[in-house]
Amino acid sequence: MSLLCIFCGKKAKCIAYFAVRVLLEVVFLCCQLIPGRVKLFRLQIPDEIPVVLYSCFMIYSSIIYGKIMKQTTDIQQVQKSHRIIASAFSAAFPHTLPIFAGFWFLGMTYGIYMHASGFSFWYPMLMSLTIFAGSMEFVAGNLLLGAFNPLQAFVMTLMINARHLFYGIAMLDRFRGTGWKKIYLIFGMCDETFSINYTADIGPGVDKSWFMFFVTLLNHFYWFSGATLGGLFGGFIRFNTKGLDFVLTAMFVVIFMEQWLKEKNHVSSLAGIGLSVLCLLVFGPGNFIIPSMAGIFCMLTALRRPLEKADTGVRL
Repeated sequence: MSLLCIFCGKKAKCIAYFAVRVLLEVVFLCCQLIPGRVKLFRLQIPDEIPVVLYSCFMIYSSIIYGKIMKQTTDIQQVQKSHRIIASAFSAAFPHTLPIFAGFWFLGMTYGIYMHASGFSFWYPMLMSLTIFAGSMEFVAGNLLLGAFNPLQAFVMTLMINARHLFYGIAMLDRFRGTGWKKIYLIFGMCDETFSINYTADIGPGVDKSWFMFFVTLLNHFYWFSGATLGGLFGGFIRFNTKGLDFVLTAMFVVIFMEQWLKEKNHVSSLAGIGLSVLCLLVFGPGNFIIPSMAGIFCMLTALRRPLEKADTGVRL
């Protein structure tokens, strides 16, 4: 009966349970209506025996029913967890489609570049899986071809990816309460993943931690698969791939435009544009990213309360 209730659902469970209860009630009443003693195989059975048997059957049925309820509750919890995960994946996937287009082309470009540099396909495959740092992976190809200099590699990596320090500071509140997923969210946070997880409008019925997890996982998979395919089939591609890396710039422009359309107050976006242009003029194209990120962070920190009040007033 337990298996029947588990596989047939709650309705079948209740029907089976009450059927057993009704059957036991009928047996008990029949025993009570028979006067005197009940004869069973020529044995005289006292009147108290049916009552005792009935009580034992009722206790046993209650135990079975409790087990069925526990198993059913566990199954319902698993089904609820599956629904939460599925809804988060369904909400995250459309946000990553622009990233898919950019990462696949850029990842294949990276794989082709590594193949042209003389590396086997498993180099871009493993590097995209474990490093997942985009531009740093292109630089790592040159570092592997040059002399062994770990200090230079460390300093160059820190300079190229120093902007992730500001990403981490901005995501401190959003990563709170994500549990075991927080480790992977920190590892897989790239520019594109940060832009989605920080700006996406997550619906009320979608779990935030699972949404950010799937955004990170999908973007990681896009880059990994593109780099692996580029490394595998790089030798068969003969067309000119010059300028293909501009896909990444175009993708960021699209993300910025979507965020601009969602905003009611464009102060933060205009501040970011203004400070970036100013740092570009002062520090030059090769050194403006870190100063501009630091300036944007300081300005938005100083203007945090006025911006929050303005945003609240617009929503009201």
